[in-house]
Amino acid sequence: MEIKEAVNIIKEKGRIRIKEGHGTILELITLENWNPENDDFEGIFLFFDLFQIRSVAEQFSDVSLDIIEFATKPTIYQTPVNRILKNGPIEHGNVRFAVIKKDFWNKLLFAYSQPLILQYSKTVEFDMATDEFFPLLSAGTKEMFLSPDGDVKILKA
Repeated sequence: MEIKEAVNIIKEKGRIRIKEGHGTILELITLENWNPENDDFEGIFLFFDLFQIRSVAEQFSDVSLDIIEFATKPTIYQTPVNRILKNGPIEHGNVRFAVIKKDFWNKLLFAYSQPLILQYSKTVEFDMATDEFFPLLSAGTKEMFLSPDGDVKILKA
């Protein structure tokens, strides 16, 4: 799968369905095309770099940023939503996000350069396929709640 081709589909349609190495179909959606009537409120914002977190979350403490930066295993974080974010997968005042460091997926996110929302597709149709495994589907994926004050709660170890 060509990253450039995937980015073109995202720009054209506002979303793309990718069949990853395990066979799971991932749907990546732009914030503008996320629709509360059709899309999943358990969606996860995907970032290629720490600085993007500010677009969806309140300001973090240095402790929380260090936890994200130095995480060695794929991790999904929950945190209070930024007051300016009105559309997107917001549950009980929180958003979920992950910083994707794995080469192929990081390059795809970097090439698009805006946050994308991940949801697991409910259909078997897909736009593209790759042999690359998506890191959040690995058995060791963790989930944590991070407060802006630096409080940390492990939700799934």
